[in-house]
Amino acid sequence: MSVRKREWITRSGEQREAWIVDYSVSGSRHIETFDRKKDADAREAEVSVNVRKGTHIAPSKTPTVREAGKMWLESCAGLERATRESYEQHLRLHIEPHLGHYRLAHLTPPAIRQFEDDLRNGKPAPMPDNEPGERFKVKRSPAMVKKVLTTLGTMLADMQERGLVTVNAVHGLKKGRKRGKERQQDRRKRGKLKVGVDIPTREEIRDIIAHLSDRWRAIIVTAIFTGLRASELRGLQWKNVDLKHAKVHVRERADRYLKIGEPKSEAGERTVPLPSLVVNVLREHKMRAKGDFVFPTDNGNAQHHANILHRGFEPAQVAAKVVDDKGKPKYALHALRHFYASWCINREKDGGLELPIKVVQERLGHSTINLTADVYGHLFPSNDDGTELNEAVRFFAV
Repeated sequence: MSVRKREWITRSGEQREAWIVDYSVSGSRHIETFDRKKDADAREAEVSVNVRKGTHIAPSKTPTVREAGKMWLESCAGLERATRESYEQHLRLHIEPHLGHYRLAHLTPPAIRQFEDDLRNGKPAPMPDNEPGERFKVKRSPAMVKKVLTTLGTMLADMQERGLVTVNAVHGLKKGRKRGKERQQDRRKRGKLKVGVDIPTREEIRDIIAHLSDRWRAIIVTAIFTGLRASELRGLQWKNVDLKHAKVHVRERADRYLKIGEPKSEAGERTVPLPSLVVNVLREHKMRAKGDFVFPTDNGNAQHHANILHRGFEPAQVAAKVVDDKGKPKYALHALRHFYASWCINREKDGGLELPIKVVQERLGHSTINLTADVYGHLFPSNDDGTELNEAVRFFAV
């Protein structure tokens, strides 16, 4: 293995130079060219270490990002359709136009960082033969950039397992980023869920219930007082509803294509108690319902999310005057899940259930208690309000 300088003169008479890394692996000779000696020396050191470990892969032997993406998508056949289509869209519209021609071995943290900046700034792809990249010139949101990088990192991790690349450049990019104050700033930007902004107030919920049409009353009331995800409500079947014992067993969910499958996670499979209000509403609703689904369409199929939102929940908000400054419905359907969480957390004297955080986690079907604490921890009573503080400090009064 060696690093040497190469000098030549172009046809136009221009003097050029480059640095060559020349090495052999398993009897095959490989040559890589660099503009700077510093980069060539770094590459030589990297190759030496990988050769000793037996993990070196010659750049010419690695697939391009486009080829790797196609291979990876084929291995995702067992995932949900929505997930597969999301991956395919990220590759087609964002990753391939900018990075499709790169070989995996040439993907470095600086190249990924430039890719990230190009997405954020809406810079068109530098590949004139790739129409999606040229057409998609708008700036991507921070959330979209994060999703695309996650997809790219997942694909590279799969290529690592196949032995087609030694380094996941996306994971290398994330190391050392957003520490300390930067993470604090990110958390502040995201902010905490606020009652009246992200979470409906008790008064708003009362008004919404009063203005629900008969067609959508059962599903919206159930969403409010069980905290079930929209997909779980849409996939709920009567065999999992126990009105006698006032319980609903979450065993299935419907994805956006109405395919019925298992809950989002293992913790998503749970049993949630039903308040008497919901039991009465469901008993009345069952007399009119047709088929196996609790909240079916007129044809007996699972409902689409958009139907529940646009035909049921949003009209009720408008009728109840629960709207924003522009007169549009104030909350999305997921806000009802937030309300249920806050209702479980709030003190009894404030109209809540005052449940322990572990019980709230189980009711919501969160995979970890940390998730519940991160999202809703600030809603739990601090138990140190002014009255209690004054009572406790009396002992020390002189």
